[in-house]
Amino acid sequence: MLFKKITAKVKGMKGNIENIKENLKGKVTDMYDLVIIGGGPAAFSAGIYAARYKLKAIILAKELGGGIAEAPLVENYPGFESITGFDLMEKFRKHAEKFGIEIKQAEIADIKKGYTIFIVEDSEKNKYKAKTILLATGTEKRKLNVPKEEEFTGRGVSYCATCDAPFYKEKTVAIVGGSESAARYAMKLAEYASKVYIIYRKTEMRATPGLIESLKNNPKIQIITNANVSEIKGEKSVEGIVLDTGKELKVDGIFVAIGGAPATKLANMLGVELDEDGYIKINKQQETSVKGIFAAGDVTNFGMRQVITAAAQGAIAAESAYNFVKEK
Repeated sequence: MLFKKITAKVKGMKGNIENIKENLKGKVTDMYDLVIIGGGPAAFSAGIYAARYKLKAIILAKELGGGIAEAPLVENYPGFESITGFDLMEKFRKHAEKFGIEIKQAEIADIKKGYTIFIVEDSEKNKYKAKTILLATGTEKRKLNVPKEEEFTGRGVSYCATCDAPFYKEKTVAIVGGSESAARYAMKLAEYASKVYIIYRKTEMRATPGLIESLKNNPKIQIITNANVSEIKGEKSVEGIVLDTGKELKVDGIFVAIGGAPATKLANMLGVELDEDGYIKINKQQETSVKGIFAAGDVTNFGMRQVITAAAQGAIAAESAYNFVKEK
């Protein structure tokens, strides 16, 4: 019996050693005080403050700039009366770089919690050791989930009016959504397209009154409420859409602007607690339910999802990470 127990224990130790070897495959970095995952305002703000706290930190992001980089116009960030989302995020990025923060474009494939540290692995098998993690992963674009949406993505279906509007000069397009972003995208599209339909499922759009008035006064724009897109039509690319009211519209392109869902894949890997809507639960120090894991920006359950609040959360998270590392 004793021999069997010793044998089992040895096998278990061998298994642990093999797991450690597997985890150390690929390039392994030096230890970071803070690994920031995300490329939007929360991430860059955290990077700036991490540098001021003399933390060894790195920003890892699949795409730099975050969702706000696609905004055609930002008019509510203090100090900038009017600026594109892309230009604003470029200023954030350059500010972080000026403080010496390492920034790398990388898609995160895995994240694990050890006894005292975290191991983050990117799609190229590079591994980053960290004392603390900040999840600033933002949101992922929601899709219509209708026939031919996936098939025609890039062939008439788009999720970025700022990126693709110039391709629709003198053409007819539709934009789906009723938010402030959807309204701004419609105004951007109207600069190029000959006709812009706004399709919204409710009776009244949620954009600010002044912007709605601008939409209604633009002869190129037609707002259709109480309707959903039920089908996209076409042979090789978008040729039209069908509404659930039975109405069909001939369009050359359809832009989807129906908001986003919190990007919590990595949070789920770590067992971080989410609220009933799927957002990461945080306290006033941006702490999550897992010790050493912080979260900031649109992925959290903080209600007001704006650049200014994301930046503030990033700053708080960096200070909290500093206090965590200092007290360890």
